[in-house]
Amino acid sequence: MSKHASLNALLQTEDIPYALLTSSPLVRDTCLCLYVQRAARALARRFDDALRSLGLTNGQFSLLMSLNRPEPPTMGAMAELLALDRTTLTAAIKPLERRGLITVSVDERDRRSRRLSLTPSGHALLIQAIPVWREAHVEVEVALPAATNPDDLRTALLALSEPQPGKVANRQNEFESKERSAALSNVE
Repeated sequence: MSKHASLNALLQTEDIPYALLTSSPLVRDTCLCLYVQRAARALARRFDDALRSLGLTNGQFSLLMSLNRPEPPTMGAMAELLALDRTTLTAAIKPLERRGLITVSVDERDRRSRRLSLTPSGHALLIQAIPVWREAHVEVEVALPAATNPDDLRTALLALSEPQPGKVANRQNEFESKERSAALSNVE
């Protein structure tokens, strides 16, 4: 019997104490959530170690990178992009703001919103961080099993990160379209 068939049979059993006793190895061996969390923690540690010499964590690097765009995004757009709630994003922004790497300003079009921008110091730090990130990223991709296509893995992880399956392609296309529009408006 396959692990998936065992899991389905276990989930349908009426004998809950037996199910609890026998489910630990099954969950350990089949739970996607467990595997993704373990991989995420291991990747976070790997990138934290790589970026430590620059005084950055992997989360700070991701936040700074996502601000590296022609038009400063709103807090809401950043929270959605990074899959953070606004409270967590606010806490993540404070040390970067204190270090002078980003600024938070009132949105001129909607005074209730705040926009985030990289400062020249933040941009300079990103220029230093990119080669470090690139080297760590290559090491991660090389460490993948031979049959694993990194692009397929990214696609699968993006699909899992979406609250509503099927909207991945539409949201990616919308994001890319907005980025192109912003880039073109700055060229003109």
